[in-house]
Amino acid sequence: MTGESNGALSDVLDRLERSVRGESVTVQEVVETLGRKSFASLMLIFSLISASPASAIPGITATVAVIVFILVVQMIAGRDCVWLPQFIYRRRMSRAKLCKGIGWLRRPVAFVERFLKERFTVLLHRPWLLLPLVLILALTLFMPVMEVIPTSGSIASAVIAFFAAGLLTRDGGLVLVSLLLLSAVPVAVWHFGFNG
Repeated sequence: MTGESNGALSDVLDRLERSVRGESVTVQEVVETLGRKSFASLMLIFSLISASPASAIPGITATVAVIVFILVVQMIAGRDCVWLPQFIYRRRMSRAKLCKGIGWLRRPVAFVERFLKERFTVLLHRPWLLLPLVLILALTLFMPVMEVIPTSGSIASAVIAFFAAGLLTRDGGLVLVSLLLLSAVPVAVWHFGFNG
């Protein structure tokens, strides 16, 4: 969970896009591309996929919820290497939809990168780090249900992406923003899902 430059987010997208071969890509291929020790990168890319047009892939929100849940549990436990069950590793995503999602993400990611910098790093260490991790853990439990509520899964995934981006770039300010957004997720889901 070491920090990277302000281009770290785009770099994750670049690495993923370059690795895509054939008509589909498996979760295992994504993990191997980003590295089994890259908890923040993996959390970021899967949550961004779920927040992008690629979320139209049936079951993708539920799959991302399971992946993020397992990642967070391992981060809380202090594991150094990512483990995922085989049925998750074998899950496939359409290459065309994935690349479309990556392309859609580039502009907002580039915009956010302009404001990222290393700050408030105390929030990236225990015990402060445990609070957002526990909140994200709770959020993932509801994400499979969000598949039936329009836009709600994308909202939840975007909030997780903010946290992962802050962790990846060592920007405690962004982690703090993600904490505030986590508290607002239930209201946003209700508004956009039921009243939108």
